[in-house]
Amino acid sequence: MRYTNPVIFSDYSDPDVIRVGEDFFMVASSFNFVPGVPVLHSKNLVEWELINYVLPKIPFEGYEKVNHGNGAWAPSLRYHGGKFYCLIPFPDEGIFVSETQDIYGEWSPIRPLLSGKGFIDPCPIWEDNRCFVAFAFAKSRAGFNSKIALFETDENLQTPAKKYDIIYFNPDISPVIEGPKLYKRGKYFYILAPAGGVKTGWQVALRSKKLKGDYETKIVLVQGSTTVNGPHQGALVDLDDGGERWVFLHFQDLGAYGRVVHLQPAKWVDGWVILGEETYDNMAGNPAKGGEYPVNIKTDYKLVQTDEFDGKTLSPIWQTPANRKAEWCEMKGGMKLNCAYYGGKSIANAPQLFLQKVLYENFSIKTKCKLSLKEDGDEAGFIVFGKEYGYVCVVRSNGQNYLEIRKGSIGGGEDETLCRSQPYDDNYVTFQMSARRVSPDTFLYKFTFGGSAFTHKFYATPAVWTGARVGVYARSSAQSDGFATFKFFRCTENKSALLSF
Repeated sequence: MRYTNPVIFSDYSDPDVIRVGEDFFMVASSFNFVPGVPVLHSKNLVEWELINYVLPKIPFEGYEKVNHGNGAWAPSLRYHGGKFYCLIPFPDEGIFVSETQDIYGEWSPIRPLLSGKGFIDPCPIWEDNRCFVAFAFAKSRAGFNSKIALFETDENLQTPAKKYDIIYFNPDISPVIEGPKLYKRGKYFYILAPAGGVKTGWQVALRSKKLKGDYETKIVLVQGSTTVNGPHQGALVDLDDGGERWVFLHFQDLGAYGRVVHLQPAKWVDGWVILGEETYDNMAGNPAKGGEYPVNIKTDYKLVQTDEFDGKTLSPIWQTPANRKAEWCEMKGGMKLNCAYYGGKSIANAPQLFLQKVLYENFSIKTKCKLSLKEDGDEAGFIVFGKEYGYVCVVRSNGQNYLEIRKGSIGGGEDETLCRSQPYDDNYVTFQMSARRVSPDTFLYKFTFGGSAFTHKFYATPAVWTGARVGVYARSSAQSDGFATFKFFRCTENKSALLSF
């Protein structure tokens, strides 16, 4: 069986992957979106399913409101002593850890390991009944970057660290190094890390016989002549307990599509790992277009966007950009979104957006909504959300409903109404969207709704550290008992890019 990269064409930034027996598990960044830190499962590293989240909410002040681009950055996942440990950095609060014995179940409340600003990308390793954690620095908070540091805690990660040591700084070879992942093979400790930046960087391997160094440096994966820019942060995965079979997963930044996940072969040569397709003898590899499944097992696992809203609880595919309130949503005859009060002039900071990731290059979405808007200022709609966004909605004004198309931007002031219909008297509205990939990192989308030729085209843009997202919402500019019940949300991949635009 063969696969084609990317293996996940969706926004799973900063993936970290481990093998436990015959199963593979992944965690990824979630930033300000909740539930936070998604957990994925696979049997073959190609086909994945979303199984859980580590964080039901972000337990810090300020996340009841939208906090664009902050929150849970680049977590790591490890299994030790019968427990899964997830180390999560919050760039303004520090490095925290959550644990569980059941990765499908509830995770423990997070506890601090290193408090302070600017600490990112932690990864643990156990040695001599102690745990050591490597991490990097965010220049926006720490005032510097390009350094890897290490701190020590106890075996069960209960004791917060009071200090750390800088163990690597080589800006000539590894500028802007971050995302360190710690491994041990034979007599060496290894750190795999991206350098050079998200858009145009490369992968380096560091090795030393001592955890605190000194570390040798080797570049092991570069873009070369491929279209895979970056290639950025990821995880080295051991397929057979320290043998010769390893693979590497990493992300590529595709702008509006988000940070998609690639799977690369890994080969050990003279004590160094070379990633991707071989180029010259023991030189850095290039990203592979695809290859044979690392594990010869076929599953029906897949990530989904479609939701029929027929369950008793909300599907895990939906996230909100701030900590969720119970009164926003009920599963009652569909996905019932109450017109919760929101006084903002734009939707950029509305916390009650129910959003999900894009999964395909070219796709169509249809969602049907029953309207129960009651007060002037009530509205319900469908949105493509990024730094710049467009949305279609039904809004109640002067005792009547109207269809509107709007656009806006994060930090851009009041949203602009592009067009408005005559009064809309139907109790149901169907929102539709078609999307087509028009460049490596941009898709063009077109709204159609209200059973008419009421359409408009937009170009999607990424949000803060994430790709564009699609979703639905209800809100009100007044206190209201109004609501909107979404009956389904159906996404269809369009194999051909030649859509009618």
